[in-house]
Amino acid sequence: MKIAFIRPDMFGKKSRDAMMPLVFAIIKPLTKAPIEFYDEKIERLPEKLDAQVVAMTVDTFSASRAYFLAEKYKKENKIVIMGGFHPTMVPDECLYYADAVVVGEAEDTWPLVVEDIKNNSLKEKYISKNNADLSQVKYDYTVFNGKYYNNIALVQFGRGCRYCCDFCSINAFYKGSVRTRNVENVVHDIKKIKEKYIFFVDDNIFADREKAVKLFMDMKKLRRKWACQISMDIAESAEILKMMKDSGCMMILTGFESLNKENLKQMNKKANMRFDYEKTLKNIYGAGLMVYGTFVIGYGGDTMDSAQELVDFAVEHKFAIANFNPLMAMPGTVLYERLKWENRLTNDKWWLEKDFRYGDSMIVPENMTSIELSESCRDARYSFYSLGNIFKRMMNRSNLKNAPVYLKTNLVSRFEILFKQGRELGSRDENYAD
Repeated sequence: MKIAFIRPDMFGKKSRDAMMPLVFAIIKPLTKAPIEFYDEKIERLPEKLDAQVVAMTVDTFSASRAYFLAEKYKKENKIVIMGGFHPTMVPDECLYYADAVVVGEAEDTWPLVVEDIKNNSLKEKYISKNNADLSQVKYDYTVFNGKYYNNIALVQFGRGCRYCCDFCSINAFYKGSVRTRNVENVVHDIKKIKEKYIFFVDDNIFADREKAVKLFMDMKKLRRKWACQISMDIAESAEILKMMKDSGCMMILTGFESLNKENLKQMNKKANMRFDYEKTLKNIYGAGLMVYGTFVIGYGGDTMDSAQELVDFAVEHKFAIANFNPLMAMPGTVLYERLKWENRLTNDKWWLEKDFRYGDSMIVPENMTSIELSESCRDARYSFYSLGNIFKRMMNRSNLKNAPVYLKTNLVSRFEILFKQGRELGSRDENYAD
């Protein structure tokens, strides 16, 4: 029995900003069977798969494409398995297309799936307890051999987040559980990675502050350049930021989300409400770090002018990278359930809408139309990544010091935004064109 692992792309086309899907480095050592791995974000799928089983990791934006591929492979009499965030949130929907779904983590479920396939006793649902001992988890990066991911390796230090923002899928997936790996295991993985740059995928690398500090001390010896996500309370600490910089950190990603205090309260962004953004940015730049800021537009205090106000703020403060997203109601989140109850979703299953396109609003905001929300976010993205603003934002000590990385990430982001904006989800081409 051979298993083909697939990461479907939301459009069925290559992306220039694709990063390695770390889940397959976890699944490979759990699989006691021959495997193949294909990533639609960087390569074509073969016309014929030399495998009896197809296993896909599915997010909500790639669900439509995944369902099309599942129908295709089932016609070829292959067993189709789905796992990831989307099947965890809507398993019964996925079972309409797949033979089985994995709900939650893979460590205590995937070995059972493989064994049941071998014994011809496959069940429809495999539900994780989400309590894997992360000190025992193995990451086999050889699954990515021969793949190109922009010289950035993904590493996981911990899972879960102690905060409960209403729009966040992380908390919905892990049910409030927060765990970290042994620092020694993380360092061991990093030593084996050939890529020059590292991004920690943790929603907040400070799930355990004491362990994080130890990790930074050990990272200093490795002389690697890296980036991570942190919460606003950590960004208030100039001492910790300097420690991160000294250990090789180049950039921190943090969710500013809104400049409106009422919006922050509505989204339950407690970590932001207590702090002054100006002081936070002064600390970050004082440590010599670049800023990757994220924003969401569509809460009660937002109007058609809010997106541009956020762009002005991000440009004025020389953010290296920024996201300006229409408020995304992802299934399984507190936000999704609230908006569904309020009848403010454009469609309960917007990800299956035939005409839904990337950048479209899936909600009905209070102070503008859905179209106005979509267009204001689109214009914000175009403005922030205009060539003029890219060079204007570079005029900052942290950005200038890392000019090659800054320019590459901005130009790739600009290209991808222009490519993705307004594109229909879920290509039904069996083999996409380059």
